[in-house]
Amino acid sequence: MAPITAHWFLPTYGDSRGLVGGGHGVATAAAGAPREASLGYLAQIARAAETVGFEGALTPTGAWCEDAWLTTAMLAAESERLKFLVAFRPGGTSPTLAAQMGATFQRHSGGRLLVNVVTGGEPAEQRAYGDFLDKDERYTRTGEFLDVVRRLWAGERVTLDGEQIHVEEAQLQRLPDPVPPIYFGGSSPKAGEVAAKHVDVYLTWGEPPEQVAEKITWIRKLAADEGREVRFGIRLHVITRDTSDAAWAQAEELLRGIPDGMIEQVQAGLSKSESVGQQRMRSLHGEGAKTAADLEISPNLWAGVGLVRGGAGTALVGSHAEVADRIAEYHALGITEFVLSGHPHLEEAYWVGEGPLAELGRRGLWEPAAGSEAARALTAPEASVPFAE
Repeated sequence: MAPITAHWFLPTYGDSRGLVGGGHGVATAAAGAPREASLGYLAQIARAAETVGFEGALTPTGAWCEDAWLTTAMLAAESERLKFLVAFRPGGTSPTLAAQMGATFQRHSGGRLLVNVVTGGEPAEQRAYGDFLDKDERYTRTGEFLDVVRRLWAGERVTLDGEQIHVEEAQLQRLPDPVPPIYFGGSSPKAGEVAAKHVDVYLTWGEPPEQVAEKITWIRKLAADEGREVRFGIRLHVITRDTSDAAWAQAEELLRGIPDGMIEQVQAGLSKSESVGQQRMRSLHGEGAKTAADLEISPNLWAGVGLVRGGAGTALVGSHAEVADRIAEYHALGITEFVLSGHPHLEEAYWVGEGPLAELGRRGLWEPAAGSEAARALTAPEASVPFAE
């Protein structure tokens, strides 16, 4: 099986030493003084991520954050080799324009684009963007959209009169090199069909290992029926410290820092989501736990983030070795790509990169991205020590 590829996260809605909640149709709010999502601050995170050896960084999409395309295009000039996993929704642009944007991004960034296609599961937010399709229609559109984009990136001239997508004699003048891999997630039957036919990496949120194993089996079979193979990735927060007690103390501190009423407000908004994945996330925390320990739903897997945040709602909590153990456990199931994050994202990039990722490196499961300072440190000769005896 392929070794682990690790990605970080760019909080384009702002950052904080406490949990930043909201998203997925819910207004963003921070527990503690927020850090604005300025280009300067995001550039610090990007540089920290590439320093410790992350391959890329995910940017979210939606009304609750800055536009991912524009932000990452600017950050490409502020970083050297970090790749950008750009999230976007097919309903917001034509497939021909999206294919052209991807080709342009690859050319100007030196091939640093990864694409995360988000079908969208929050009806009110979809309508705010002028998208009035129902859930099944949105998945139909995603499949047709990806069909057009892939064919354009392959150099074809494309005409499609689909159920949702209509293009005539579309063609790119310049093709992307390399072709950006397509990441995608979804837990409904229609999502499985799209993943099997069109995507390179199927992403799941951080459910317990047995549930993740079921998803992998499901998608792997659907893809095999299409004559394809799909890689698998997982989206998780991380709270890692030198000792397990210190990590769980930090989780407790994050839980205590949630403002009064924030959990109820966020959960009321998330209850309206049509996303099956979001419903699965909400089922993990029960909304009633009072301590960090109450929210440990599997060894070292903490559901506390999902109390106040849509989307990825679980975190790996523990010592560096314990977190490495859990990542290795998911890897053994078939997960090769890990999209990780932590609050605040600048400092936690170093905790994760120098802690569990370094431990995984010692086990031979992970290598820092080529060109990073972490990779250079592995190959540098031992420094001589003057006057040593």
